[in-house]
Amino acid sequence: MTLSPNDIDDLTQTAIQAARLGGAILQDYAQKGFTIESKGESINLVTEADLQSEKAIIQSIRTTFPEHQILSEEQGLQDIPQHPIKWIIDPLDGTVNFAHGFPMYNVSIGVEYEGTCIIGAIYDPTRNELFLGQRGRGATLNGTPIHVSATPTLVKALLVTGFAYDIHTATDNNLKEFSAFAIRAGGMRRTGTAAIDLCYIACGRLDGFWELQLKPWDTAAGKVIVEEAGGKITDYAGKPYSIYGSTVLATNGHIHSEMIEVLREIRSA
Repeated sequence: MTLSPNDIDDLTQTAIQAARLGGAILQDYAQKGFTIESKGESINLVTEADLQSEKAIIQSIRTTFPEHQILSEEQGLQDIPQHPIKWIIDPLDGTVNFAHGFPMYNVSIGVEYEGTCIIGAIYDPTRNELFLGQRGRGATLNGTPIHVSATPTLVKALLVTGFAYDIHTATDNNLKEFSAFAIRAGGMRRTGTAAIDLCYIACGRLDGFWELQLKPWDTAAGKVIVEEAGGKITDYAGKPYSIYGSTVLATNGHIHSEMIEVLREIRSA
């Protein structure tokens, strides 16, 4: 199976429509209220909004592409025959933020073709910002091309990271890395949503991002957007990044080697 430009256009439009649909559902729940449940650990939450957003997104994709595979956060991998195209969906990235009324969350939809992420659509309904990346076609924010920052060194960089749900019990919990970067970088942030972190790297609002224990739906869309905006994304060792891997490092490219060196120093100590 070979994808034509028209195929890419059709996939892209479906991703955009589904992301906006999911975002509208999130905003509706944000206004009218919702129930919250815990997924095992007390700080790993799921809301009605997650479930209804995911349901609508999957139905939207299925209407146009019934034969494609779908991997989503709440439902997992759909039990259908294997297909070269896989949709990777996070119906609400930033659930803890959403549950607290903190306006930093989004819908993230990635399209994988034969194991390579080729399209990423991330929609932030609180700011009406749609980030889009298409393999070989660049990245945009609400239709305007975006590019990573030109920040040249770590000491001048604004970094962002996140922490896994098992931070209270895990020994590899990112706290040592956080402390190391905090005294080496120009500034630090924690948004609570990896998808937004990657988008902000892509559009130059942030310069570097690292995190561990993320899931495919956290980074499938953002990976394309970062790369198409001129950024660099690898694992902690600088090897090609897989959305199924355990560590991610995304930067404007200029500070990438410096960040790898800090990670190597801290994690080998």
